[in-house]
Amino acid sequence: MAKEKKPVDFDGLFDEKLAQYMRENAGKYTEKQWENLIPKLYRQFGGITIPKIGTTPVGYFSECSDEELVALLVRYVEEDVPVSDFLCRELEGRNCPPALIALLEKGDERILTLAVNLAGDNPAAFDAYFGILERSEDVELKDTVAEQLKSGADKAKERALAYYARGVERELMLEILSRCKERDERIYDILMNEFRTNGEIPMHASYLAAYGDERALPALLETIDREDINYLEYQELKFAIEALGGEYTRPRDFSNDPYFKEIAEQSKLPPDFDPLKKPQTN
Repeated sequence: MAKEKKPVDFDGLFDEKLAQYMRENAGKYTEKQWENLIPKLYRQFGGITIPKIGTTPVGYFSECSDEELVALLVRYVEEDVPVSDFLCRELEGRNCPPALIALLEKGDERILTLAVNLAGDNPAAFDAYFGILERSEDVELKDTVAEQLKSGADKAKERALAYYARGVERELMLEILSRCKERDERIYDILMNEFRTNGEIPMHASYLAAYGDERALPALLETIDREDINYLEYQELKFAIEALGGEYTRPRDFSNDPYFKEIAEQSKLPPDFDPLKKPQTN
């Protein structure tokens, strides 16, 4: 029976080796050269046998089954050992195994974000992702999940439509649906309806821009021409119009708009700033 693997701090071992190497080569490389060299040294370290474990860092994880690898990942987190990049790369290469999906469905908050990043935009993880969106209260975790679903939006489309219809995380569903590449009248109708009826003009204009359907141009042009829109709404509408191949050229005056004033104030340079002024010498 194989001995159970324990979390090994490979990053700590590498840091020790690196510190020694840098002492031995002090003055040999510039700071920029070190920046370029260290990642190469780390990759090389992955193939060097560590005597006390009897294998290389890469080999330590590649020998594991899917279940062992995921269990080891959990132990790394629970025991506060830095999660090795070699472990992450090995697990990413396993094409989202069932053990990782099980972790997405039952893992605690400390490990879920890491597990989502390792599963990536693999459609095998999408059911678990939608479950996270429905049950989690962690905004950052849900944003991470949404990024993966947006990356594979066409594969997530039907579930996103169903969740939207149920009223679950509607804004996130709109964001996901807006990234679909395949044209779908249901999506276009939803995005247009939200743009026309929802008060958050900038956000919903950005969804239309992301979806890329030129039929939205008349509605965008009609809205940007209204006198009651503010400067932020104007900017986002103009971006959406141009993203869809349109153009809006009517001059507008936003000098009294509070958003315009705030942005202009933040953009001001200090009154005594002179880039051509020579520094004073004592």
